[in-house]
Amino acid sequence: MGKEKVILAYSGGLDTTAIIPWLKETYNFDVVCVCIDVGQESELEGLDERAKYSGAEKLYILDVVDEFCDEYILPGVKANATYEYEYLLGTSFARPLIAKKLVEIARKEGATTICHGATGKGNDQVRFEINIKALAPDLNVIATWRQPEWTMQSREDEIAFCKKHGIDLPFDVTTSYSRDRNIWHISHEGLELEDPSLEPNWDHLLVLGTYPEKAPDEAEYVTVNFEKGVPTAVNGKQMKMSDVVRELNRLEELILDRDTLAFKKTVSDRYADLVYEGKWFCPLREALQAFIESTQDRITGEVKFKLYKGNIIKAGTTSPYTLYSESLASFTTGDLYDHHDAEGFIHLFGLSMKVRAMLDQKREEKDKNNDK
Repeated sequence: MGKEKVILAYSGGLDTTAIIPWLKETYNFDVVCVCIDVGQESELEGLDERAKYSGAEKLYILDVVDEFCDEYILPGVKANATYEYEYLLGTSFARPLIAKKLVEIARKEGATTICHGATGKGNDQVRFEINIKALAPDLNVIATWRQPEWTMQSREDEIAFCKKHGIDLPFDVTTSYSRDRNIWHISHEGLELEDPSLEPNWDHLLVLGTYPEKAPDEAEYVTVNFEKGVPTAVNGKQMKMSDVVRELNRLEELILDRDTLAFKKTVSDRYADLVYEGKWFCPLREALQAFIESTQDRITGEVKFKLYKGNIIKAGTTSPYTLYSESLASFTTGDLYDHHDAEGFIHLFGLSMKVRAMLDQKREEKDKNNDK
């Protein structure tokens, strides 16, 4: 019988490259690396050579960018899901899909174990493991940073371990940020970012953008078209979802009624929490998705916005389903509104306050008379 196989979630970075020889030495596994392409682009260059050079028996690189955009990012965009109102959940959206593909390869290879390199104090260990449990409760999971045999405590230790095993890497201690990149976002950790008193080294840090001082002095206008909540075109050019992934401006404020929009904000917050916590495959996320889909039927139209030095500035929104009525919104009296109609509403709306004030006046007058 051959050696037992382990499926390693492989990014090609320092952590997962060091894990390959560690798994072979510690557990005598045959290591099958699986890299899930969710839009890392240049980070995938040289992965096959690096994985095998580090001791892997095989490497899968699975292009799932379209699936990622259509089945994970897009549902989140429809939900306006941003964690704590600003974090775009790029990592959180990707983890359940990665877990799903790791399980598929484990079944294909006849492996009994999946290994990941998420640290023991981070959120990714939760996201990987609960999604694997949801899809394949029979599979074992090795979380390297929680194993007693894992003695490396820093990126410096990992670099030294790789060098000891004859593995040359394009990393060094001064530039070895820990990055997570996909088509939706990129996040950075490590080095000066761990100290809030230090300014980030933007020249070394930024990969997908530039900071305002180096940005162009001229603004650029962009229009995005939507059909039922799905972005379909940029600047008039039809594209599939993966080609138009951008942060979605709130087109819905023009279309959804007040009560639905208010409740959807509540749903969006809970939805974002579930995704952040790794609970993509839970029944509540699926139920919330059903509500969200019901709100998207009329989310069709065009959003125009201006890009300028890191800012996204809305520059106009149109839709055939708009609830905006010029005759109602303007100061000019139209057929649907008579200014005198407000008189009855104000009387009823403020009636309880008026009654209270009247009774207070009577009590004050009575008190004054008693004092005389």
